[in-house]
Amino acid sequence: MRTLFISDLHLSAERPEAIDCFLGFLAGLSAEDDHLYILGDLFEVWIGDDALAPEHARIMEGFRAFTSKGGLVDVMHGNRDFLLGEGFAARTGCRLLPDPTLIELAGVPTLLSHGDTLCTDDQAYLAYRAHVRNPEVQKHFLALSIEERVQVAREHRNQSKAESKQKSYAIMDVNQGAVEALMREHGVTRLIHGHTHRPAHHRFTLDGKAAERIVLADWYDAGSVLVFADGTFITLPLAA
Repeated sequence: MRTLFISDLHLSAERPEAIDCFLGFLAGLSAEDDHLYILGDLFEVWIGDDALAPEHARIMEGFRAFTSKGGLVDVMHGNRDFLLGEGFAARTGCRLLPDPTLIELAGVPTLLSHGDTLCTDDQAYLAYRAHVRNPEVQKHFLALSIEERVQVAREHRNQSKAESKQKSYAIMDVNQGAVEALMREHGVTRLIHGHTHRPAHHRFTLDGKAAERIVLADWYDAGSVLVFADGTFITLPLAA
């Protein structure tokens, strides 16, 4: 049995090659032997389960082809697609995961997260995140027409890009103290996350024990997948 981890695909109509890459990857999985975890930002933007574009239909069909044969796909919300809901889950056969989620890999407790809540030095982002995750704010947004939601999402994205240019490289990374606090809270020495687009395998000492934090790569330039099999991690590149 293989356990696979990906994140930050940011799939959209503007990058059809990434969609093709993902669907080819999905078609190559074994429903009997592979369990796929997607740790956030599967989509560049998601404005509601009722606002499906043609590219969304292709992706959903790819998921359903895998899950209908018994394949397991667990999807965690990211900062771009936190409005993925039960409609998406029902249509794809995927399961929606809370953030964080604790699993076991070969008997080792392993914590999974998108990773954005660990960027505690970026207080402006955390305030924005708290606002858009408010159920009342989401209810109001989803009551808008699809055209209005598209416009609001575009405005927010443009604002985010402008603000990111003003922030330092360090402030948009995770805070090590926040990482260690989360790992202590859940009693783990292994954390896997995405969000930062800074793939790495960090090893450090946590309360006298060897600990590790594995950061998944984004799919903007070329995709990759973290595979756990036979007690070992390996990162495999995917052709874009």
